[in-house]
Amino acid sequence: MTSLTDRKNAAISRGVGMTTQIYADRAENSEIWDKEGNRYIDFAAGIAVVNTGHRHPRVIEAVKKQLDRFTHTCHQVVPYENYVELAERLNAILPGDFAKKTIFVTTGAEAVENAVKIARAATGRQAVVAFGGGFHGRTFMGMALTGKVVPYKVGFGAMPADVFHVPFPVELQGVSADQSLAALKRLFAADVDPNRVAAIIIEPVQGEGGFYPVPTSFIKAIRDICDQHGILLIADEVQTGFARTGKLFAMEHHGVAADLVTMAKGLGGGFPIAAVTGRADVMDAPGPGGLGGTYAGNPMGVAAAHAVLDIIEDEKLCERAEQLGGRLKQRLAAIAEQVPEIVDIRGPGFMNAVEFNDVKTNLPSADFANRVRVIALEKGLILLTCGVHGNVIRFLAPITIQDNVFSEAMDILEASILQARA
Repeated sequence: MTSLTDRKNAAISRGVGMTTQIYADRAENSEIWDKEGNRYIDFAAGIAVVNTGHRHPRVIEAVKKQLDRFTHTCHQVVPYENYVELAERLNAILPGDFAKKTIFVTTGAEAVENAVKIARAATGRQAVVAFGGGFHGRTFMGMALTGKVVPYKVGFGAMPADVFHVPFPVELQGVSADQSLAALKRLFAADVDPNRVAAIIIEPVQGEGGFYPVPTSFIKAIRDICDQHGILLIADEVQTGFARTGKLFAMEHHGVAADLVTMAKGLGGGFPIAAVTGRADVMDAPGPGGLGGTYAGNPMGVAAAHAVLDIIEDEKLCERAEQLGGRLKQRLAAIAEQVPEIVDIRGPGFMNAVEFNDVKTNLPSADFANRVRVIALEKGLILLTCGVHGNVIRFLAPITIQDNVFSEAMDILEASILQARA
């Protein structure tokens, strides 16, 4: 009999990478069962999508109710009230003491694309500044903004013009906030006039880049630079949003409001929906028809998003994220006493990471991180690696994970890290 993996290899482009060879059969909250009946604890959450857990009953109920009414009309043709209501909710909860407006699209990359379009339309400028190690999607503008070549850019030819990168401040990699700001000033002096820059885009916590939180002093300095030169600040909250960092949005940790915010992943609780929310005057810069999409603001995703926002508030998931992240980091700190490969443990809320170096060379060790991941998978725990050097394990379990399942996962994690040293 042909295996599912063989069928996948024969039918699907190899460009669609797969972290595991687990084929999901069913999932509930923080657990997944595969086609063979094997159970796994999910510390990936669909890459920060099911923050509210797989198949949260309130999400399922909301989608079923919507399913019984209509599934698609295209909001640009026949609009619907829950789209308007969700925009009103996001406008009200996004940081910033100014009037806001929102658009809905389908994916995080699409949200980023539209944020750049909006910024260019609002400023009449073309250039965009992003950061090394950042990830903003696999579309061409998303790839151009992304600060990592392999696997995201390699082989895809020329990127869109007028995109510039500066180093992201990571002390562990020898880049301070002052050095990153100095690099931005050199960029403005040598490569692009700041008066040509439409926007600076930044992740408050780098996702694929290694779960490095932006320093508060740095993001405040970037805000000041944007204000000085009439540049719009775009916060990419696609992975950081919706209680993951212990706040509804990660920018709240810094007391800084972006002009435009991109959202996706956790907003839909497993259903595709993304958004751009920003200053009302900026959001109104494109003309009618310049923004949208056939599936943009799909009714099922909108219904799910309303339920997600209710769950976060009613179940106090921001507080829960802080509690879980604290327990995880405390356990990792205890493990680090026996594992010199661990060089850093970090992350706000429940958006946490552990970084590994080779003890002999003190260089990043993707090999050690991958050994931990593989061993953990064999023991029933799904982990993800990340980082420019691939030496970081990131933790993205559902914030609704049961206490007993979380404790079980911690035991597997410790055993896996210790076994990787053997």
